[in-house]
Amino acid sequence: MTPVDLGLPGSGERQTALDVLRRTRALLDPALREWVHRLPAPVARVASYHFGWTDSAGRTDTAPAGKALRPALVLGCAEAVGAPPEEALAPAVAVEFVHNFSLLHDDILDGDTTRRHRATAWTVFGSATALLAGDALLIHAGRVLTEQPARLATVTGINWLCEATTQLIEGEHTDLSFEERTQVSLDECLAMTERKTAALLAVSCALGALWGGASPERTEALRRFGTHLGMAFQLADDLLGIWGDPAVTGKPAGADLASRKKSLPVVAALDSGTPAGRRLAGMYLPVDGAKSAARNGQNKEETAQLAALVEEAGGRAWAERTAEEQLRLALASLAAAAPEEPAGTRLTALAKLACHRDS
Repeated sequence: MTPVDLGLPGSGERQTALDVLRRTRALLDPALREWVHRLPAPVARVASYHFGWTDSAGRTDTAPAGKALRPALVLGCAEAVGAPPEEALAPAVAVEFVHNFSLLHDDILDGDTTRRHRATAWTVFGSATALLAGDALLIHAGRVLTEQPARLATVTGINWLCEATTQLIEGEHTDLSFEERTQVSLDECLAMTERKTAALLAVSCALGALWGGASPERTEALRRFGTHLGMAFQLADDLLGIWGDPAVTGKPAGADLASRKKSLPVVAALDSGTPAGRRLAGMYLPVDGAKSAARNGQNKEETAQLAALVEEAGGRAWAERTAEEQLRLALASLAAAAPEEPAGTRLTALAKLACHRDS
């Protein structure tokens, strides 16, 4: 691969990445629908709504779908080691189910009322039903892999996916615990991010390589690509959570600040030792989860003040700089895997788009 620019994706790269995501959706969605329809009808109805296929009454809908980044990484990494992407469809479906299991649960735990520009599943069907739907998707992730023809990769892949899911759950628990604490170190927050976000992107890349028949060395390089990309992706997501346009994020502006979430830019600001960081700490006291949802979007002046303090304390600049560094490390790891073309170029474009989603 030739050296790449780490700045905003150019129009050609952006189009390449969007084409990758569209191709992923075309291959992925029929398999997702087939598996969701195998769920008990009440649970399938919640999952279908969450995926954007139906409205709250069960009627056919075309609501915005997720990015399908993780399945795209599975398919792209399989292609990067010389296999047809269709060969890795099973793990692509599995990681998408794990991801959406986590989203259904996260929305309940965080009290989020909006996702992908419409009401979250728990606000429509109730917390218990949405929780069970998430559980069902997690179980389905394993079934997708076990119902494949017997092969060594299946056992290894299930072990990898289970470990990544365990790390995701641990990271989510740690993230929630941060909201109850007045002090969280930046190192703690970075470690939490690696478990909560990066672990699933890393295993997505590794599973694609595994199903594609890659050597252990290439597989490990692609796993590192996913880890660093996951860190960059979360940093970009945290920046959007404070300064993002709701038209892009699908969530109210400043939602993370309203709930006093210890996101990476916030923790960097709190950990800065600056006067602005100290003023932020005085305002950034934990709030009750139920109250945070009610406060979200209701005190725009306070949210704007918090955002200004995070920026003044250097949290925004640190997050932007660190995201670029993690993207650089991701692309260096991708190059180390010696990806076949055009898969390498496509994965590069996808990584850059994932880290610049507001561009």
